[in-house]
Amino acid sequence: MIAFAGVCLGVLLLIGGGAFLVRGASEIASAHGVSPMVVGLTIVGFGTSAPELVVNVIGAIHGETALAFGNVIGSNISNLGLVLGLAAIITPMTIQGNLVRRELPLLLLATTVITVLALDGPLEGNPATIGRTDSIVLILMFCIFIYITAHDFLRTKRIDPLLIEIEEHPIAVLTSDGRMPLLLLFAGFALLFVGGETTIRNGVALAAHFGTSPTIIGLFVVAIGTSMPELATSIIAAMRGESDLALGNVIGSNIFNSLLVLPTSGLISQIAVPAGGVGDLVVSWVLAAVLIPVFFIGKARLGRTVGLILLLAYCAYALLRILGAPA
Repeated sequence: MIAFAGVCLGVLLLIGGGAFLVRGASEIASAHGVSPMVVGLTIVGFGTSAPELVVNVIGAIHGETALAFGNVIGSNISNLGLVLGLAAIITPMTIQGNLVRRELPLLLLATTVITVLALDGPLEGNPATIGRTDSIVLILMFCIFIYITAHDFLRTKRIDPLLIEIEEHPIAVLTSDGRMPLLLLFAGFALLFVGGETTIRNGVALAAHFGTSPTIIGLFVVAIGTSMPELATSIIAAMRGESDLALGNVIGSNIFNSLLVLPTSGLISQIAVPAGGVGDLVVSWVLAAVLIPVFFIGKARLGRTVGLILLLAYCAYALLRILGAPA
């Protein structure tokens, strides 16, 4: 089918654009003496979430906010259920440091705030939306997150296992042969733009073909596709025994999606929460809440049993959401 092939092509362009962007930016940063640790905490986090950001911005510009909403929330759910579940099944993970521990409650707080903001309208008899005022609140929270992360980085430096893992084992795909980093950077932006346009256009066409909501395409086609960088990074890190890096990648990406990608779209165009969207937010909240006792009680270990539960929960949610989706 042409529309489905177009969505796949768009997602591949987005992933390739994100990879080029990270490679170019990493080389430029390294050439100016920026340490791999800083690159890992900033450029890598941005690069793996760049596809979601571009899809949502272009979707907001075209007024396709349902697909954009599905992309962000679906990406968050797939990161917590699919990505973490698979990574834990391959290699059980244990948090050793404080940076990831502090990000977990912030992720739960961010998800809670988004859910409350979405429910604000229905409680007052209005449609559920994420408006410009809501978006400003979320972006301010993102600024607080950046401040806390920078403060922890300056205070802990190499003491925290997450920072040690980033310093000692930078992700292999982030390095190239050193030629033309600016060209890689511009190529990354170009591929992201073309991929975003292609994904949005064909995503809407695919939804129309199947007679379903664009939200479903965003939740389970676009979101899973744009989550592939997080999946690859977390699985590689888990196989290396770098649990804090694997978890930090997923949690950081979800915070980025919630506090920057979604509100950036909301500033461009008010996001109407689609039918079933509040339920999607609740599922995202539950998956984040489940991780709190797992990592703060006992040995702070995400084993294969919990990983399998997360994966099965994601599959059950996907099945129920797709079968019960409104046209």
